Amino acid sequence: MSDPRLVKLLGRPGPWTSAYVDGPSVLPQVEEEALRRSVRERLEGAGAPADDAAAVESTLAARNGLPSPSARVVLVSAGRVELDQGFVGARIGPERLDHAAVPRLLPLLHHLGAATRYLVVETSRDGADIHLETSGRGRSDADAEIEGDTDGITKVQAGGWSHAAYQRYAENTWKKNQDEVAAAVSDLIRQEHPAFVALSGDVRARQLLADALTDTERELIVDVDAHTRADGADSTELDAAIARAIAERDRSIIGELHDRAAADSGSGGAEGIAEVTAALQQARVETLLLDGRMLDDERTLLALDAAPWVAAAESESLGAGVLATVPAAEALARAAVLTDAQVLIEDDEPTADDAPREDRPVRDPVAVLRWADDTGARDES
Repeated sequence: MSDPRLVKLLGRPGPWTSAYVDGPSVLPQVEEEALRRSVRERLEGAGAPADDAAAVESTLAARNGLPSPSARVVLVSAGRVELDQGFVGARIGPERLDHAAVPRLLPLLHHLGAATRYLVVETSRDGADIHLETSGRGRSDADAEIEGDTDGITKVQAGGWSHAAYQRYAENTWKKNQDEVAAAVSDLIRQEHPAFVALSGDVRARQLLADALTDTERELIVDVDAHTRADGADSTELDAAIARAIAERDRSIIGELHDRAAADSGSGGAEGIAEVTAALQQARVETLLLDGRMLDDERTLLALDAAPWVAAAESESLGAGVLATVPAAEALARAAVLTDAQVLIEDDEPTADDAPREDRPVRDPVAVLRWADDTGARDES
């Protein structure tokens, strides 16, 4: 489903000034000022009005509280900032500075499409800290702390009958505490539908918590063998496990989309600019998948001011006005947003830092359709 604020934004007249740049850094103030000044000058060189370029520069000067590195998208029209959004993590690709009849959406959609909602549970025998997170935001969506019973929390090394009794008492206390944590986790899973649950903390507490969850809930657990709830604990292992889980989820989603688009001789999907454009014109696209390399592709389409929103030629506009000739990926993504479709961008698999980029052609856009059209099934030959 499209972001309602983007749909509203795209309904406003242009032209638009767009900036996709690095967020606040740890550079000395004089160097940051020079970078912002460079952004303003390059925007003016791209045709942006002075008021727009100045608005971008002023917006970038206002720190948004995100840690470095981060990325920032700013969209301005008629000297007014219509969107300013930051994302934790480095930019995905080069800076984009542009002035055109329609806003440059792909950097923003790239980050939004990669966002993953998940739970982080850092547990110990006396309770847990629970965080609902969305990747790229740099802050928790919600936090909860479960403070369990601490009476007799440590197993006492006594002898004979009293030793066994204390052991049982301590174990029962741990179990009671983790039952309480499990109830809170179950509620969040049911309400928020996280992609996974990153579970770290004391090893026995993790075991008891997992035992208290249902089989379906346990399938969401990404177990992290690190006691991150301890004072001064290092979160490196937890952060790495979360990154791996997000990457695995992304691969799974992309693979599923390709499978759905190809099923039944391709009747439920569209592939290639012409097919995908036609499907968007009919508002049949549920999810649009673009190759990350298509962001720099030289092919173009027409962006329209009303439905069908995108066309290869004016003869396909159905009476809508032509706003501009724009890169094909931007035109397809804009039409997808305006017809309530999801947009995802498929990046190359990560390689070693010093490995050369794979030499391959740009993959065609792929769409999963809302309803199949048997007459439009792709030829398997």
